[in-house]
Amino acid sequence: MLPSQYYRKPESGAVLAALHEITAQFGYLPQDEIRKAAHELGVSLAQIVSAATFYSAFTFKPGGKHKIHVCEGTACHVKGSDTLMDQLIEKLGVGREETTADGNFTLKGVRCIGSCGLAPAMSIDGETHGRLSVDSLDRILAKYREA
Repeated sequence: MLPSQYYRKPESGAVLAALHEITAQFGYLPQDEIRKAAHELGVSLAQIVSAATFYSAFTFKPGGKHKIHVCEGTACHVKGSDTLMDQLIEKLGVGREETTADGNFTLKGVRCIGSCGLAPAMSIDGETHGRLSVDSLDRILAKYREA
């Protein structure tokens, strides 16, 4: 363990920037990469892990080719996002925070995707799909299965 004077406050946003960079490169946060980032930034590993666990954009597990984020914010919840989540779990054969056996999809519920006017909504690989119904899910999933 390094002495506490080794650790310093990084430049504003440096920890999040490092986490985004690692995620962009690997699709998740491998343990050796976050250790390297902590060392290079001069912060504790706990500080890096604390930031990574606070934001839903980061994960410590490799995910599927396509990341599905179902909005569970107030507007989406009121408009039935829980039903959409249940249907996606059934259609994909996975639970929350799980990846399909073929490695194609990872399903995750998130607090908000910033599309309240399109409620209920989800994003797949950053592309927003709104005003969803159970009937629209097969068509949307098919698009990503073919890609």
